[in-house]
Amino acid sequence: MSRIAYVNGAYVPQRDASVNIEDRGYQFGDGIYEVVHIHNGRFIDEKLHLDRLERSLREMALPMPMSRAALRLIIAEMVRRNRITEGLVYMQITRGVARRDHAFPKNPVPPALVMTAKRVQDYPTNVDAWTGTAITHPDLRWDRRDIKTINLLPNCMARQAAREKGAMEAILYDDKGMVTEGAATSFWIVDEHGVIRCPPLGHAILPGCTRAALLAELDGTGLVVEDRAFSLDEMKRAREAFITSATSFVKPIVKIDGVPVADGKVGPVVRQLFEIFARHVSGGLKNAA
Repeated sequence: MSRIAYVNGAYVPQRDASVNIEDRGYQFGDGIYEVVHIHNGRFIDEKLHLDRLERSLREMALPMPMSRAALRLIIAEMVRRNRITEGLVYMQITRGVARRDHAFPKNPVPPALVMTAKRVQDYPTNVDAWTGTAITHPDLRWDRRDIKTINLLPNCMARQAAREKGAMEAILYDDKGMVTEGAATSFWIVDEHGVIRCPPLGHAILPGCTRAALLAELDGTGLVVEDRAFSLDEMKRAREAFITSATSFVKPIVKIDGVPVADGKVGPVVRQLFEIFARHVSGGLKNAA
């Protein structure tokens, strides 16, 4: 847990941190969030995350609370004050405090910024011990999933369904049986022809920063990668499956709905991708942090 939080201009002990009950994030979920991973004191893919944060704000007509340079200084100060070398920084921006009304405030109010930081375990080194299982679950979210909004109730319900079935992630699918993404991750398969596939960007999925970083690293490797939609049936025939995110990195999924993916072991492609991303996180490849 973060010892020190940042709340609207002040660094305070997290136990004393609070927000106004008329903050529009609390009342309406009118806000966005972003998470940055710290490894060995380095911010991993910080530019990608801040680019996405600014894009989410633009899509919601929500102004930046400060310049990017100032925001980066606060992120760095949060890491320093919490003495974190391996961890996560969480930031949330809402439309601020205003009288409760569904429409945006007629007279704009300052956006609210809250930030916390926490330690996490070191980056995994053994891919065979870094596997997970998943269930499939209907995608019940709104139609602008490309915005990293704090409206996460459908995601929470999907993750809870996974937990109740002993799995760590829920793979979401639309009303046509096409896979979209994980409840809190990007989802990929290595299809029956050996092609690495992830659903194409658009309003249906969040533009994952780890997804983007991994795709950049694969350029020139000779691996065949396609941004191409796939169905639940294609997923069931996949040779390998995996998820990516700022906290999952590259995580093999070895069982879906209780059925092993192929032989239920980490496959050669995902093993290679795990190593590629490990080098990326360590700054050995095209790291954009």
